[in-house]
Amino acid sequence: MARTSDCGGATLSTDLQCPKRMQYGPCGGVRPDGQCEMRTGPCAFPDVVPWSGVEPAPQPAPAPLVLTDFSCTPFDEDDAAATAAVLAHSCDAVLVGEHQNRPDFPPTLMGRLLLEAGVSPVITLSCRDRNRIVLEQELRGLRTIGVSTVLCVTGDGRGYDVRPDVTQTFDLDGPRLVSLAASVGMVPVVPETPTAPPVHARPARLVEKQRAGASIAVLNHVPFPQTIADFMASARAGGLSIPVVAAVAVFTDVVSAAVLQGLPGLELDQAVVEEVLGAADPVSAGIAAAVAEARALLSIDGVEGVNVSGSASASGTREGAEIKAEVGRLIKAQEAA
Repeated sequence: MARTSDCGGATLSTDLQCPKRMQYGPCGGVRPDGQCEMRTGPCAFPDVVPWSGVEPAPQPAPAPLVLTDFSCTPFDEDDAAATAAVLAHSCDAVLVGEHQNRPDFPPTLMGRLLLEAGVSPVITLSCRDRNRIVLEQELRGLRTIGVSTVLCVTGDGRGYDVRPDVTQTFDLDGPRLVSLAASVGMVPVVPETPTAPPVHARPARLVEKQRAGASIAVLNHVPFPQTIADFMASARAGGLSIPVVAAVAVFTDVVSAAVLQGLPGLELDQAVVEEVLGAADPVSAGIAAAVAEARALLSIDGVEGVNVSGSASASGTREGAEIKAEVGRLIKAQEAA
């Protein structure tokens, strides 16, 4: 008979221990069939684990109307500055991701580069590659240079064929990183994936992250705005009060659409994908589709901003930045009208 152990309120079989060492699961990478993203077998968490740690006093923070994904050539200061210049006047902040297959400058250094380039960064901190001490170092370093907002994630598991010589740390999970960030005076931002199993419990999981100290939420892509409307209604009924930023998918070719659909828990409206890719001018069609999605999402109660997300183009990060900048400009112009 399998032994059991208690993990932050969840009783898990030792045969099903979370490979990310999460205590407050499930993560957003659960496959549509309920399978774990890192190993064969079901997710270790059949339901959401309630937050049982310190509940800090709420720290309301305004959500950016337009939060744009930031991508540039890794380890290239000049390209980081040039890409920031492209985006600077089209968004309220940039979201600096962290990829399991593409390392870049440390968060504190990237934060300084972007501040100097004139954009406000939301820096992603992942538990995959950093132990608790290094995460605290980065949090305090970011706060020292003037970056106050961090996206706290457990982190995608590294692909089996990506740097097999490198261990995956997972000292903390997303909610515990949120708690740590709040304790040092940062503004924690959290992700949530409305379409990941258990779908019915995802609104409740976001409420638990709020209890851990989250100030803003960023939702992953869903195929239809009504999915977000239903999610928000359930989350608000369950006690969610922090502002929410919903994702707008930006793609203009087969590659940029495939990248979005290949990430755990992310889905696109296939009718819109076919319409954009089949258009005489896919770039214009992709921009128009993104702006239309943003308008629909911003009409939902509780959605206060949109995340202009995705690579946008297979032609490179600079071309993608130009496309996302145009999307951001059009969204801001419509909201100001």
